[in-house]
Amino acid sequence: MIHTLKSDYLTVQINEKGAQLWSIRTEDGTEYLWQGDPKYWEDRALNLFPQIGLCTNNTYTLHGREYKMDIHGFIKDTVLAPAECGDSRLVLACEDTEETRAIYPFRFRYAIAYTLDRQTLDITVTVDNRDSQTMYFSVGGHPGFNLPLEEGLAYDDYCLQFPAGATAKRAECTPGDCIMLDQITDYPLIHDRIPLSHELFARRVLILTDMPRQVTLMSDKGHKRVTVTYPDMKYLGVWKCLGTQAPYVCIEPWTGVSARRGVVEAYESHPDMIHLAPGGHYENHWSIQIV
Repeated sequence: MIHTLKSDYLTVQINEKGAQLWSIRTEDGTEYLWQGDPKYWEDRALNLFPQIGLCTNNTYTLHGREYKMDIHGFIKDTVLAPAECGDSRLVLACEDTEETRAIYPFRFRYAIAYTLDRQTLDITVTVDNRDSQTMYFSVGGHPGFNLPLEEGLAYDDYCLQFPAGATAKRAECTPGDCIMLDQITDYPLIHDRIPLSHELFARRVLILTDMPRQVTLMSDKGHKRVTVTYPDMKYLGVWKCLGTQAPYVCIEPWTGVSARRGVVEAYESHPDMIHLAPGGHYENHWSIQIV
């Protein structure tokens, strides 16, 4: 089922499958969200839990036992149920099942709340640990945005603009499959920005860390902008279908990343995993502002 939120500025749609954003449209009819062309990428705005990216051989361990985990976890394939519905707010939630416990042996509740206020969509992810053992997980978003957003502009007219004085580092990964290389390098910004081009995504995703927790997708030649704010996310993935002319860019705030090359990661000892004690409650807020 598709749910709709409205303000005086935006109409936002959310799909119960994966609690995935389905549309972000302004009153003038501009569609900001990528609409899932399967030629390039059939999804639109995945929610990621309990894994970000890939596990080596689709496998992780927990206290010495091996489990299988798909890329970006299983929430993306789960139908979440409405816990709260209104004109400007929607909460979708799910709990563990026999199927999830076979690959992720915890009892939990995962929920995502979308709250629309004028031009800003706030996204709040909550996780409740209903188990008797500590839970380990990552959370993140994966929204794609159409480019160009205005007639007469080209893909490479756009950039990712950070606040003044910004610096950033790159978490290095392998081409194609985005397995981490356990290397952090300086990533030079040009006047606090990253110019976008199809060549930027010729071979691999861009994963930033140690950067400001806000970035704006914009063009000096246009007026339409998207600002993504992610105060509690350590990483920012920037991606589109590699080696193509795909007309979108994903701006992806994450708390964690893929496994390291050649390493089957142990969830309980991985430094980027969130540790949630039995009975604990976790929240992470991020937002998308449309101008």
